[in-house]
Amino acid sequence: MEFIKGMDVSMIKSLEMMGASYYLDGEQGDLFHILRRCGANMVRLRVWLDPYDETSRPYGGGVNDLATTAELAARANEDHLDLALDFHYSDFWADPAKQIKPKTWGGLSGEALRTAVYLHTADTLKFLKNRGVAPGMIQIGNEITNGLLWPDGHSEHPEEMAALLSAGITAARRECPEAKIVLHLDFGTNRELYDRWFESVEPFHLDYDVIGMSFYPHWNGEIDLLRENMDHVSGRFGKDVAVMETSIAYTTDSLGCTGIVFTKDLEAKTGYPATQDGQAMFLRDLCRAVRSVKGGRGLGVFYWEPAWLPIPRCTWANPNGCAYLHDTVEAGNSMANQALFDARGNANLALVNLKTM
Repeated sequence: MEFIKGMDVSMIKSLEMMGASYYLDGEQGDLFHILRRCGANMVRLRVWLDPYDETSRPYGGGVNDLATTAELAARANEDHLDLALDFHYSDFWADPAKQIKPKTWGGLSGEALRTAVYLHTADTLKFLKNRGVAPGMIQIGNEITNGLLWPDGHSEHPEEMAALLSAGITAARRECPEAKIVLHLDFGTNRELYDRWFESVEPFHLDYDVIGMSFYPHWNGEIDLLRENMDHVSGRFGKDVAVMETSIAYTTDSLGCTGIVFTKDLEAKTGYPATQDGQAMFLRDLCRAVRSVKGGRGLGVFYWEPAWLPIPRCTWANPNGCAYLHDTVEAGNSMANQALFDARGNANLALVNLKTM
């Protein structure tokens, strides 16, 4: 399998609707075409069930319903980019702090909830297959460190969590038997976390291929710690490993955005300067580390939202989305200074040099 140089560009339709444009060598071009020219070979797209409120107003964050996901997958396919599909099993963001059941599944539990997971997974994959864009990689849940579909599938209830994951995996295997199945946690440097979590599901014999990790150096530590954990878990559990999310800043300027994540205080924690050269060095070192995982088990790296330019209205959530999540964190463009394009949409050095990594 070719080493994955992946890009999660789930936000792109909203960005383009709000005026985002992208450039390589001074020439404007389609984002997917630019990514392919620079050496990317796979895109990762999230899918939510119903990212709209009761009056059909969207929650924001890219509005990644099935129609949007299929549209973006088709565009990626035109540029010969493979697809990694990220099932959130929620109507909006799912991560270690929140795993909210879809609105239409709110009253389901037990076998009924497992059936809903199975049918949603199968129907989504059939929809994509019928359009010629079947994924080569399927992520069953997003950052499921604390489980999914709370409270039923919380990690405190490993048997039910495993049963829900198994329902999704079974559907994925039947619809896309050649695809690699990924189970994805956050904090890729935390060996104790990965041992505890994957040991907890061992008795249930889940049929997966890849241990996926999020790795953000400003939160998770050094690349060497990630590589050591990848060596450990791939050997301990006999699975391939991949970085499903990463990013780093090319500037500490907020670029006029509210809620920006990466600040000057975080720069020192990464070991890389917040410059285009520093961003490129980080991505090169990260790819090298994943390639070096023992036994050739390191499959590749996905960069998270490399095209999220500092467009004020394109935020991770709008007021409807914040209300749905009961989230008080300021909604804004939180990642603009970690994109692989500068504020004007010009490809950064890290992207321009991706082919050589």
